[in-house]
Amino acid sequence: MVCAVPYAFPWDQLIGAFKYREQLDLAGPLSEVLAASVRDAHVQRASVGLAIDRVIPVPMAGERLAERGFNQAWELARRVAQHLECRAHPGLLVRTVAAAPQASLPRQARLSQLQGVFGLARGAQSALKGQRLALVDDVLTTGATARAATQVLKQAGAASVEVWTLARTDERPWSHTRP
Repeated sequence: MVCAVPYAFPWDQLIGAFKYREQLDLAGPLSEVLAASVRDAHVQRASVGLAIDRVIPVPMAGERLAERGFNQAWELARRVAQHLECRAHPGLLVRTVAAAPQASLPRQARLSQLQGVFGLARGAQSALKGQRLALVDDVLTTGATARAATQVLKQAGAASVEVWTLARTDERPWSHTRP
C-alpha cells in the first residue's frame, strides 16, 4: 500500500478543493505527488521496475458521478499512470450499489456498508485475469473501500492488487507515507 501524504493541512484543503470545489487543475500536481510516492515505495522495497499492468480507479456511483461531474479517483489514476508509464482503465471495476459517502459515516458504518458494492463490467474478468493491478483512490480512512474493491479484483483472477492513495487519515498508521 502506498499513501502519499497525511490527510492534514495543507493536503486536506487541497484535496477538498480538488474533490468538492471542482478544481480539476489540482489533479496534475496531486497525481505527481502520488506517482513520486509510488516510485519511492518501489525503490524502498528494492523492486526492479514497476510491476503493474493496469491502474484501476475506485469507481463512483452513477448518481454521485452525475452530481460531481467527474470521478476524482479516475482523474488521479489516469495521470499517475501517465507519470509511471502504465495503462489506466476506468471501466473494469464498477459500483453496483450506491452507498452513502464514506466521508459522512463513522468508522463502524464505513467498515460494514461496502459489502457487495463493487462488481465487474462485462468482459472485465478476462481482462483482469493474471494482471498486476494498482487500485487508486484519493483518501484512505478505514481501508473499507480498498478492501472491498481489492476482494472483487482478486476474485476476478488478478495476480496482485496494490492500493495507492493520495492521502490517509491517522486511522491507518501502518501505511507508507512520504516524509
